[in-house]
Amino acid sequence: MEASVTAVDLARVQFALTANVHFLFVVLTLGLTPLIAVMQTRYVLTGRAVHLAMTRYWGQLYVVNYGLGIVTGLVMEFQFGLAWTGVNRVAGQVFGAPLAMETMVAFFAEATFLGIWIFGWGTLPKVVHLASFYLVTITAYASAVFVLVANGFLQHPVGYVMRGGEARITDLGALFANPEAVGALRHLLPAALMLGGMVVAGISAWHLRKRPDDTDVFLRSWRIGVVVGLVGAFLTFMFGWAQLDYLKLDQPGKVDAIMPSKGGAPVADRPPGWLGVPFSIMQQFGEYSTYLGLFLLPFLIRRWVVRRRILLRVMTWWIPLPFVAVVCGWLVREVGRQPWVIYGVLRTADATSLSTGQVAVSLALFGTLVVGLAVTNWCVLLTLARRGPRRMALGRTLAADEPAPVVPAVV
Repeated sequence: MEASVTAVDLARVQFALTANVHFLFVVLTLGLTPLIAVMQTRYVLTGRAVHLAMTRYWGQLYVVNYGLGIVTGLVMEFQFGLAWTGVNRVAGQVFGAPLAMETMVAFFAEATFLGIWIFGWGTLPKVVHLASFYLVTITAYASAVFVLVANGFLQHPVGYVMRGGEARITDLGALFANPEAVGALRHLLPAALMLGGMVVAGISAWHLRKRPDDTDVFLRSWRIGVVVGLVGAFLTFMFGWAQLDYLKLDQPGKVDAIMPSKGGAPVADRPPGWLGVPFSIMQQFGEYSTYLGLFLLPFLIRRWVVRRRILLRVMTWWIPLPFVAVVCGWLVREVGRQPWVIYGVLRTADATSLSTGQVAVSLALFGTLVVGLAVTNWCVLLTLARRGPRRMALGRTLAADEPAPVVPAVV
């Protein structure tokens, strides 16, 4: 007799959907910010129009992705608080503290600096305007640190003590130095750079085939994307394998599932056996991306890649693959700690309080909303990406829209 779908099953599906979609926005944001910062720095130092065009073009895509990413984040947090009240009851004071810091950084500091950058074109001095985007980049990565600290506690609880059935922080340093947080940070940030570089290289490759008039902008962008993508892929691959050293001690069941092997983890603490599939996809993508980057290095010289149209097509087709890889990585990390929400402290089955019908309605509503936001984001990004650098809203000033003054003829 087949087991019926439970409230826990539906709640897990709901969180997987909302978290995965939001994660795709986040990782693209983290991947694009350093590249845009480099482009604008070169513009401030050289004053060349090509660097300004690159900054405005990629910056416009970044702003759209950031805005819709904020909305999907709100959806994810709301449904998490609705469906997973057990986490808040048991570890709200520990788990919630870094998330509160992330909210202040992302929704206040980062959004403020981004607003200054968006509306500061042609108004602020170039150096000050550039500094505002450096602050956007710093706060974006600080936000990622706080999120991974919170997630690291779920993976490997440290720096706390249980009092009256509730976890209380006793060692903030241990919380931030948690190997599950530090290791994930070292793995995720290069992965974001890999994804950002490959997206920039792939879109640039499309324009190099379709828009010969903009070759200078997109050839430079393609070179930056290839170099950043290669470095990111190599570091992601290296730091990913390094995590296995402490996972064998902290979460042996996860290691058994991804290898796969019959280790010493109790059967009740082992995640699903299919976890090795997304791990293999992620691992092979990182390896092949490193090989592709090394293969592309000679084509950085002069304009050699412009005449290699098949290679440019491959780069464009490559764009979806890093997104698949990061989703696989998320599945390995989150599903790999099952059946625990807080590893060794709170089981998943004890963390939700909604009925099956309530979670089903919530899943339908939140699922429709978050998928709609994702589709909207990709449609807008695709439209803006295809336009090229000649029709952009970002960086336009009132003076740019005013008609040229009429000079009276001298009689």
